[in-house]
Amino acid sequence: MQFDIRRFDVYRKVPKDLTQPTLTGACISICSVLFIAFLFLSELLLFINHEVVSELTVEDPVRHSEKIPVFLNITLPKLSCDYLGLDIQDDMGRHEVPGNFHVSTHASQHQPDNPDMTHLIHKIRFGMEMASGKDVKGSFNPLENVDKTASDPMSTHDYIVKVVPTVYEDIKGNIRFPYQYTYSYRDLVQYGHGGRAMPAIWFRYDLSPITVRYREKTKPFYTFLTTICAIVGGTFTVAGILDSCIFTAAEIFKKAELGKLS
Repeated sequence: MQFDIRRFDVYRKVPKDLTQPTLTGACISICSVLFIAFLFLSELLLFINHEVVSELTVEDPVRHSEKIPVFLNITLPKLSCDYLGLDIQDDMGRHEVPGNFHVSTHASQHQPDNPDMTHLIHKIRFGMEMASGKDVKGSFNPLENVDKTASDPMSTHDYIVKVVPTVYEDIKGNIRFPYQYTYSYRDLVQYGHGGRAMPAIWFRYDLSPITVRYREKTKPFYTFLTTICAIVGGTFTVAGILDSCIFTAAEIFKKAELGKLS
């Protein structure tokens, strides 16, 4: 007896003369194809583009480098640069980090008559700068364009900064450390020896033990393929059910009009 492999065909074909095309079926078919094309392009874009995932870890905040670079861009419109100095100290009084850095006239040999520390902060960055083209929501430069030019000229400005170590790993495995931070602010008038006000701009910072990690990744191809199959199969199944319901309802309505319903 000759074996016929066609017995394993689960997709049996119906002869065309046993099927009936309808206007409703044509409209549903066209809408289904357009819907599938839209979802396919959407999933294709998601598959091609990189997805950025984030996670929180607890680790040594200075493990990656002994010193954290700090970029400071600030304008003091009412005080000459000849009087200004920048100093940094850690909590132990040494010139290492965590601790504080401050802008003042303390190191100047000749003190100005009116040391006005009103200022405009353009940018303060801890760690590396985020690579261009990376759209990551975070608090990388919250002090940008902070304007204190209208404050009391004799005030000392105190910024308390909480630095959160951040690691960004791109799809190629390149790693950057663009630290994030939050801050609180207060101003007060401080008097030094002789009862003279000695205004300054202080940035007191501390490192959080929580590290934020961003990592770029792409969807696996099998996930993309599974999604496409689900889109195509699900759309045609739902469209077939909808078309069948509409066709059946139309046939029942026609029979009702002809009075053939039993």
